[in-house]
Amino acid sequence: MTPQEIETLFTRADGQYAFARWGRPVAPIVFGVDDATLKIVKGAIEAVAALAGHDMAETDPELGSNMMFFFFRDWDELLEVPDLDKLIPDLAALVARLNAAGANQYRAFRFDDQGAIQAAFAFVRMDEQLSEMPAETLALSQVVMVMLQWSERAFATASPLAVAGGVTVLRPDIAGVVRAAYDPVLPAVAQDASHALRLFARIQAQTTAS
Repeated sequence: MTPQEIETLFTRADGQYAFARWGRPVAPIVFGVDDATLKIVKGAIEAVAALAGHDMAETDPELGSNMMFFFFRDWDELLEVPDLDKLIPDLAALVARLNAAGANQYRAFRFDDQGAIQAAFAFVRMDEQLSEMPAETLALSQVVMVMLQWSERAFATASPLAVAGGVTVLRPDIAGVVRAAYDPVLPAVAQDASHALRLFARIQAQTTAS
């Protein structure tokens, strides 16, 4: 992956480069799935966290859980979740917009005082398209989407996943970006596109080391 391709992953529609990784251990919770699917989602979280070398925790001292996944059939179901409107500003208006757009997923982030990710919320409406997707594929894609603050256009034309030997995995180039993004020598937050060059350098160094 070239520095320009890496830069595109974190460049928003307005042209602003905006990178952030988690600044604290992730404490996940999953709503709306059965036990079998819960194990798959938790397995995906553990795999991506291990790839990044990032810590997991049972609880977050401020929120209890800071990485939340919601799976449901209708956006209006979110309006019935207790206290969710305290976590997601203007929840009713957001639900109305997502309904009108026919969206099947949405992600929201909170950031700490330094700009690192403090909490992430992934909302997945299980429409016909997503219901046909293997649980492993859906879980892994949702987890990688909240592991970093990607551009909203990052995966608009190409999935972050690939199939190798009949198994769904992260694309090697995307896995390299995630691993490099959590390298301790790099900052947790960046707004300058030169950061993409530093990511590229870390990927190259990791590739050489391996």
